Amino acid sequence: MAAHAEAQQSDLLTSPARLRKIDLLRDKNIGKYLPLPQLVAVGDQSSGKSSLLESLTGIPFPRGQELCTRYATQITHRRESETYIGVTVIPGPGASETEKDELEKYHRSVSTTSELHDELPTILEEVNKLMGIRTAQNPDGTKTFSEDVLKIEKCGPNEDYLTVIDVPGIFRITTNNVTTETDKAMVRSMVQKYIRDDQTIILAVLPCVVDIATQEILALAEQYDPTGQRTLGILTKPDLVRETSGKNVVCSLVRGEKRPLNLGYHLVRSRGGDDEGSAFGDDERDVLFKDEPWCMLPPERLGVVALRQRLQHLLGDLTDRAFPKLRSETRQLLNRAQEDFAKLGQSRQTVQEQQQFLVHVASEFQQLVRAGLKADYSSSAVFDDDKFRLITSVLNATDDFKTTFTLSAHTYEFIEEDDEDDEDTADDSAVDRSNSDSDDKEILLRQYPDLDSVIVRELNSDDPIEGILDWIRGIQRHSRGTELISFNPALFSTAVKQQTSKWMAQAEFYVSRIIYIIHDFLISALETVCSARKVREELLSQILDAILARYEDGLRQTRFLVRVEREGQPYTLNDVLYSQLAESQSARAENKLKGELKSVVDSGNHMGRKYTAVSLQAVKSVLRDKDSGKYVVEDVHDLIKSYYQVARDRFIDNVYLQAITHGLISGDTSPLSLFSEQWVLSLEPERLDAIAGESFQTREQRENLTKRIEDLTEAVAILR
Repeated sequence: MAAHAEAQQSDLLTSPARLRKIDLLRDKNIGKYLPLPQLVAVGDQSSGKSSLLESLTGIPFPRGQELCTRYATQITHRRESETYIGVTVIPGPGASETEKDELEKYHRSVSTTSELHDELPTILEEVNKLMGIRTAQNPDGTKTFSEDVLKIEKCGPNEDYLTVIDVPGIFRITTNNVTTETDKAMVRSMVQKYIRDDQTIILAVLPCVVDIATQEILALAEQYDPTGQRTLGILTKPDLVRETSGKNVVCSLVRGEKRPLNLGYHLVRSRGGDDEGSAFGDDERDVLFKDEPWCMLPPERLGVVALRQRLQHLLGDLTDRAFPKLRSETRQLLNRAQEDFAKLGQSRQTVQEQQQFLVHVASEFQQLVRAGLKADYSSSAVFDDDKFRLITSVLNATDDFKTTFTLSAHTYEFIEEDDEDDEDTADDSAVDRSNSDSDDKEILLRQYPDLDSVIVRELNSDDPIEGILDWIRGIQRHSRGTELISFNPALFSTAVKQQTSKWMAQAEFYVSRIIYIIHDFLISALETVCSARKVREELLSQILDAILARYEDGLRQTRFLVRVEREGQPYTLNDVLYSQLAESQSARAENKLKGELKSVVDSGNHMGRKYTAVSLQAVKSVLRDKDSGKYVVEDVHDLIKSYYQVARDRFIDNVYLQAITHGLISGDTSPLSLFSEQWVLSLEPERLDAIAGESFQTREQRENLTKRIEDLTEAVAILR
């Protein structure tokens, strides 16, 4: 017989270990992250809810008081070897850390229900004060209702596992100096929060003495559970129904004939205000159901004992169904929270954290710079994007500059001795210049407003002017002196200066293009190594002036090199000048002979050999046929051309090596070297915080995610 009773009791305690785990999750406030299986008693004020819970749980709520109706009360039964009743407070989801610490410190323990009956009024006063509830005993309280939860846990060797949550009763009429419209809305919102989750079984407490159709709680339950799949109607106060018609309405509800619910209705009688607690047990309460018409109803739908057993089964079955999904969803939530936390990056609240964060960002930035300058493009996937291929972009732009500069930087087109080759070269040059100009104009399509005050965005690549000999002749006429054989030295200097008049504009555009490439790389690299937009913007704001100053230094160095070439006396130590000059003069003489001696060439065959002969007199005649002015003009042309080519190649090298390589790319004054670990370590705390400090929103998000991860980690451990 005892074994049979033990087996029945075991059947009632469906998954007690799992039920305990659900309660532990509720204590940790995991319910704010995902729905937990629970039984929630809801009803209008004066629906008999408190008396019902006392009958179900054995917790003797004091009469004539509403001390525990200002917040949810969780009543838990748990089988333990030791008998005791513990009272604690579960902080609400909106509690601050300080409030949470104070609430979690509260703990009271008694040995028996009679002892709890005696001490409960005092306990409730303490809890109300702790929660800040305004009562007659605590007039300084600031709240009428609270989201904190009073937990009463009844443990003992004979307890069967059951947890029921009681929420404040809905009310329609406010009480002067007690409740307000805001309180009414808050209670309604609190009830909705508890019953909206699909893992909640709604215990809708309805007094038999009122019209069910007028009960707001049933309409509210129907809103969140339209099919009635998880709503159990509990009808109270049947002893107050006198009329037969009223009793028939109650019976039709229990039999499912009127306003049916999937879980149906259960009829109970609770202890009234005049009933003696010790003499009014379960049997005394249920005597009423031996009378008609109640005795005609199914016995499993009558009385507190049957209801308690029903609730234990409902909660156990709900927990068993929900447990696998709950465990899976908890892990998913934890993983998602950890991913969101990782996206926030390293914490940046203290000076040390800010410094460590920014040093790490600077280190990664400099790694990209080094790889970009060494063409080590296999070191990171970012180099799949051409704008990160820094040195390649610089060299390509330099090749374009060299091509454009060689073809169009001189004001007047030099005379080429080979007309046929000259024509081919001109055609090729036009194609090369067209391609180069097309590449250069890319700088006009993308804008960095910060560079507007620094770089030059227009390129003068007009074709050189024809008629260089007439131009030299004109210069000669305006600068001739009394020299008989040579020409005025000022002629050469003036001609070189005018021939290089486009150097400044083309060199400035080239360096501007390099500056743009560097700036594009710099901005893109910062975006890659630092995902926090605010940090990037503040960092760039802090170093932008220094960056622009270094860009300007690069352009200033370029302008200096142009002035050196154009404003000083033309000179070179390069022997190539003389070899090129001699070559030009030889070619000129050769072409003259080819063109003008055709009529005086004698050809024939002597002793079997063909020959071509030009008379010495004819050669002398060709060389004499040059007046002094033409001789000077051609010699000046050849000298300008030879010197220009030497100066041009020298200038291109100098601009690249000094202004670009040393000034902008890898020298000490490179703008790419500004943002470094050393720069970060030199920052004052105020500037460091301005750059790397977290915003209030980020700090709040970090704190929330930290708490979320902590809670969910505990939840995963509990659910194992």
